[in-house]
Amino acid sequence: MSAISGARTTGPANAKPWILENKGEGRFDVRRAAFTADLVEAEMRGIFDHSWLYVGHESEIPNSGDFVTRTVAGRPLVLVRSSDGMIRVLQNSCSHRGAEVCRERRGNSRLFVCPYHAWTFQNDGQLRGTSFPDGVSKGFDRKRMGLKTPPRTEIYRDLVFVSFDRDIVDLQTYLGRAKDYLDQILDQGESGTEIVEGTHEYSIDANWKLLIENSIDGYHAPSTHQRYFDYLKRNSGSIDRGPQRYSRGMDLGNGHALMTGEATFPRPVALWASMLGDEAQPELDRVMKRLVERFGPDRADRIATHSRNLFIFPNLIINDVQAITVRTFFPIRPDRMSVISWALAPRNEPEGLRKVRLDSYLSFLGPGGFATPDDIELLESCQRGFANREAEWSDLSRGMSDAEPDMLSEEQMRAFWRRWDHMMRDDGAPASTVAGERI
Repeated sequence: MSAISGARTTGPANAKPWILENKGEGRFDVRRAAFTADLVEAEMRGIFDHSWLYVGHESEIPNSGDFVTRTVAGRPLVLVRSSDGMIRVLQNSCSHRGAEVCRERRGNSRLFVCPYHAWTFQNDGQLRGTSFPDGVSKGFDRKRMGLKTPPRTEIYRDLVFVSFDRDIVDLQTYLGRAKDYLDQILDQGESGTEIVEGTHEYSIDANWKLLIENSIDGYHAPSTHQRYFDYLKRNSGSIDRGPQRYSRGMDLGNGHALMTGEATFPRPVALWASMLGDEAQPELDRVMKRLVERFGPDRADRIATHSRNLFIFPNLIINDVQAITVRTFFPIRPDRMSVISWALAPRNEPEGLRKVRLDSYLSFLGPGGFATPDDIELLESCQRGFANREAEWSDLSRGMSDAEPDMLSEEQMRAFWRRWDHMMRDDGAPASTVAGERI
């Protein structure tokens, strides 16, 4: 019985282990075949089909009839605010013969019309009409021929999730300890949060699990992103906090993980540095005052002056450092993934702070930023290096001996791998073959 979804069969006992963990020896190894074997179908069935998956944000569809189309775990979906004002997720597949009924990326419509045979659906999914209706059979039941929906849809603070597992626990139970850190991010918006218009989509020629490791890996930052740190120093964009009193790499349970610590970068919440300009400081002081009034000084300080890289299993990263980046990704092949990211911001944010936020988003995690091209190059380099099959294991043992692992540890990555390994075996995922060798 899984801790977060219904009972499933047990995996093959003779399969070689994906991970080796020995806490006494301080050893945690991951078999590199997990990045090269053709596990996409098994991962879709064993992990993505039994998790809560992020679809979008309510702010993307503010008006009745607004919709956006997304592909989630290989399934084309429509996130729509129907004419009755309800947020719905519809499966983008005609109930007649399966064609996609919505072929636009976004828009506003009361109806979705299938281009194949002109079946017409209301934006709540109900079948409105068929072409040549006189020819339908006596057994035709209009009520059961509406667009299907994922088995579960839930919304938490404007974030829309779906699950294809009807028996999965509710979303807040699934989030568990991660919920408080998610709240620290969302509480930055006194009137809520919104997705800033614009989407960043790209692909990486590397296994999707490498981007999870990278996104919650503080150890790589000083070496991989040295150019960015030099840029901040030249432009007075770093903050000297002295020795960090608070730095954690955390396993939050259910596969969720976190890096958090005192921010060393200016934040358009309430942490000023000279690169933001003198005009920003009074506004940041006002924001901090309101945070204290709302939450008290301790939580306000945590919200405003601490950074968070929050991972929600299996594929949602919310990077709350200089700005807030929401990013999801899915496997295409063992050596290729699709990625989509957005900038999240407080609603009604002053124009000057919004500009700072978007500049920070673009300069670090944007398509031409300091971080994303560096990370992509290194992830693809790892994938190429895995061709050396004789080097069988990757080491993720850093910080295992620490009572409270810091952000440079790899505890947060171990959290993902423990859950991934459990779910792959719990679902009966078959042993795979790499170059003819059973693993």
